[in-house]
Amino acid sequence: MSLPHEYQNIAKVLGSSTLYEASGLPCAVDREIRAVWKGAFIAAPAYPLQCSPGDNLGLHIAVANAPRGSVLVCDSADFVAGYWGEVLTVAAEAAGIVGLVINGGVRDIAALEARGFPVFARGISVKGTVKATTPSVGKPFDFSGAQVTAGDLVVADEDGVIIIPVDAVERTLHEGQKRADKEAVFMAKLREGHTTMDLMGLSLPEAHA
Repeated sequence: MSLPHEYQNIAKVLGSSTLYEASGLPCAVDREIRAVWKGAFIAAPAYPLQCSPGDNLGLHIAVANAPRGSVLVCDSADFVAGYWGEVLTVAAEAAGIVGLVINGGVRDIAALEARGFPVFARGISVKGTVKATTPSVGKPFDFSGAQVTAGDLVVADEDGVIIIPVDAVERTLHEGQKRADKEAVFMAKLREGHTTMDLMGLSLPEAHA
């Protein structure tokens, strides 16, 4: 199933935190996987792959085979090395790949930022990799706490990375918009002088009453 572009646009407006809360699902990725440059954002369908530690052959295969508009979601067993850099970024852009989320490392950060190519990684490393094996390309697996299958919606921003199962996307976006609308009313009341204690029905513990 492909994701309508309007879904991706809505996800960008709502962001990862709101959609995570709205989903009610264990879809958050390990918090150590972060944007490698400030302002990076992804909202796109996943294309999953796995790399052996220190081996980036799977990424080269994925760039050549992933559907246009995909974000690559790559597991490398927490091993941080320079799996990805400017060369693969240029290749990915030409292939229509829109971003990378990797449980591993990348390099050439200045070039990634200059090109505006969004990357979320566990770390940054100058160390290169070999190209010898490819455990899995295009198949589902557990990615740092969240299951990922081809076509799932990846939303990644400065708050973190979430992966919403494709069959839960429409519901999550709907609930996310309801949550955002409710929060807009809440914020307006705060600006009017109401307190969070009043609006949320909170009270002091007895020891402080």
